[in-house]
Amino acid sequence: MTIAFLFVALFVLMFIGIPVAISLGLSGAMTILFFSNDSVRSLAIKLFETSEHYTLLAIPFFLLSGAFMTSGGVARRLIDFANACVGHIKGGLAIAAILACMLFAALSGSSPATVAAVGSIVIAGMVRSGYKKEFAAGIVCNAGTLGILIPPSIVMVVYATATETSVGKLFMAGVVPGLLLGVFLM
Repeated sequence: MTIAFLFVALFVLMFIGIPVAISLGLSGAMTILFFSNDSVRSLAIKLFETSEHYTLLAIPFFLLSGAFMTSGGVARRLIDFANACVGHIKGGLAIAAILACMLFAALSGSSPATVAAVGSIVIAGMVRSGYKKEFAAGIVCNAGTLGILIPPSIVMVVYATATETSVGKLFMAGVVPGLLLGVFLM
């Protein structure tokens, strides 16, 4: 019953036009108030307790850096660099797209930001060069997922905070698998 109320409240709030973040918070707060023995004070205490995790501050800064890099032209320069490195090889534009996604993921820490920044430029260029639109989109979407594995990664920061493990150790553990996966995608 509790879970059903949580999901119904979430979808009703989103359906009436409330933003997703506020809908998540309101539905969670209502569920705690209606189905828990805790008081409103416990919600406030929990809110302030979670603000003590300074590692979570990395997430908005990663998103901000991704926005700056996209609007500042860094994505275009990364794509030009990747194309200069591997563009001369047969299928080099697709390989350059993967390399650009790896580089942008290593700078921004976000898979969606990587796909949006690199994809908005590379997909159009690949279609102009004769690649199918579906193939170009598939390459960028698949390579964009490397943002989860290549440090710094927002997912790794959240995982480290939730499990109280070292962020640095997680970052070090993601370097080799992230690079190997990128090479295998190429």
